Amino acid sequence: MESFIQFVIEHAHLAHWFIFGGILLAGMNIPVSIDLVIIVAAILAANVVPQHTIVLFLSVLFGCYLSAWIAYWIGRTLGPKLLKWRLFRKILDEKKLEKIRTFYEKYGLLTLIVGRFIPFGVRNALFMSAGMSQLSFSTFILRDALACSIWCSLMFTAFYFLGQNYLLLYEYVKTFNLLIFSLFGLAAIGFIWYKFKKRTSHA
Repeated sequence: MESFIQFVIEHAHLAHWFIFGGILLAGMNIPVSIDLVIIVAAILAANVVPQHTIVLFLSVLFGCYLSAWIAYWIGRTLGPKLLKWRLFRKILDEKKLEKIRTFYEKYGLLTLIVGRFIPFGVRNALFMSAGMSQLSFSTFILRDALACSIWCSLMFTAFYFLGQNYLLLYEYVKTFNLLIFSLFGLAAIGFIWYKFKKRTSHA
């Protein structure tokens, strides 16, 4: 994933094609993090190729939308056969599939909106389970059009503005790391002191 990000940055003028293609690969369950790709696209738009901001956003939006179609049709055409593959069982086991089906029945559109914000394979599991449960494709794409638009717009906009202030963000991260390091140091000193006191009291 790191080499992909570096490649995209080095070829920023063509980044929208790489981003679009990378997101489609994620729909095939190839280990590409859509969330990281969106973050890279937003930061590129904010700092490297601001003239391509709209193109980068559209590549993210349509890439994510079509990626869900791919995952849906993988679920619909291969169905239960997927669960026999160890790789797919890690992403989508029978218990997870049953939970997702229940959510679809109860909450419909809300399931897709919430599911869009959950990474680590849950998003694709949601789309594949829609196909496996024979949810109408037209219903799926109409619902996901709204869910995808909300998610992509919020993600891209948030990281676009964070990207514009990356130096300030970097300072916050440094301060946070220093704080964590200091707390860890104090905890280590406290633990050593506690052990020392315990030994001396037993002696």
